[in-house]
Amino acid sequence: MTLPRTPSQTVGPFYSIGLCRRPENELAADGVELHGTLYDGAGEPIFDGLIELWDPVGRRWGRSGTDGDGRFSFVVTKPDVPEGQAPHLHAFVFARGLLRHQLTRIYFPDEANDDDPVFASLPADARSSLVASEEDGALRFDVHMQGERATVFFAH
Repeated sequence: MTLPRTPSQTVGPFYSIGLCRRPENELAADGVELHGTLYDGAGEPIFDGLIELWDPVGRRWGRSGTDGDGRFSFVVTKPDVPEGQAPHLHAFVFARGLLRHQLTRIYFPDEANDDDPVFASLPADARSSLVASEEDGALRFDVHMQGERATVFFAH
């Protein structure tokens, strides 16, 4: 007897279903562009992934599917954060082969510091994977799922 597949065994990509809200990638109408590329463990772009950003207090969120080159983009501002934390965004990564999405943080380049308890708890060599860089008036944040340049992910 063969059992039917359950949703947790059926891996997409089904992300276009959730991308019907417009503009889905704007967390702030008058913010700065935050863009990057989603990479797999071999350093190849993931062309069918989805990044979802949330501010830490849950007031704003947005989605961006990756394009044929693995690129995603958002319009953001520094969000309100709980006291004692540096401004950051929560980023959920959805991609083929993941049965559960991954969670990381994106810190702003001028705000990432040891005053943030989560940032300070990480080894010094891992912290840079969580900090966006300034690039031509925008912010760049690449996500590396595995490998030498792997982004730090958190349990949730």
